[in-house]
Amino acid sequence: MEHIAKKLSFRASRQKVRSILGGKHASKLRGRGLDFEEVRNYERGDDIRNIDWKVTARTQVTHSRVYSEEKEKPALIVVDQSNSMFFGSQKRMKSVVAAELAAISAFRILKEGDRVGGAIFTDDGIDIIYPKRDRKNILRFLERIVARNHALGESQGNRTFEDSLKEITQKIQNIVSHDFLVIVISDFNRYSPKVVKFITQISQHNDVILAKVIDPLERDLPETNFIAGNQSEQISIKGKVQDVRKKFQNGFDQELLSFEASMKKHRIPVLKIDTVRPVDEQLKEQFGLSRK
Repeated sequence: MEHIAKKLSFRASRQKVRSILGGKHASKLRGRGLDFEEVRNYERGDDIRNIDWKVTARTQVTHSRVYSEEKEKPALIVVDQSNSMFFGSQKRMKSVVAAELAAISAFRILKEGDRVGGAIFTDDGIDIIYPKRDRKNILRFLERIVARNHALGESQGNRTFEDSLKEITQKIQNIVSHDFLVIVISDFNRYSPKVVKFITQISQHNDVILAKVIDPLERDLPETNFIAGNQSEQISIKGKVQDVRKKFQNGFDQELLSFEASMKKHRIPVLKIDTVRPVDEQLKEQFGLSRK
């Protein structure tokens, strides 16, 4: 994953989210900076020392000069390794895809020179790795993901997704004060208004990006009759019936659109990563990068 991360350049994307995974960000400042950026109308709170008097005299409207500077963008990668991620119908488990995406993101952010840490939440507990500018710190983070991944088959936790997310939100709010990049990797299958509230709380003072991991079987039923079940119940699925398949697809699509719409209101981008194709290829597509 470290080798793959070196080949990715999120800065090159033409999409709105191009700066989200780019490491260092250029931020607008209302004061003295390193590079002149633009002249705009004066806004309440602007430093009067930055008023451009020549433009103000010419236009008869007060204008300010805006500067930009490079600033650190520490990152926290939040990874879901709960029971709903212990699923995969073709190539890989959703939990494995989440681990790969976390590794690529962590190595890429470190390459840009920023601090990076992580949080792993499961049905049995939470692990926190505090952000550092250190490769060994990333390896500790990945080791905890692997340990939690291997324990999924034996997990006996019965906490709800909302409870887990609430707990981890409270913990990471003590870490991400402001101007952090927070990447949340999950299937968000147990998405609810409470989940939206927790995510938007973090996004108030930080950049947040969501990566939703999807397995094809969650949307497209096989064209055959089969029985699905858990430890207590079973249900007969008539996959050959087109109406059943269509309703199943519509249900998935509507829930996904609702989730994306909720996030869009708060300007939180949602990446969709499936369990079949290589993660790096999908990232290149999502960020508008050419394949090499």
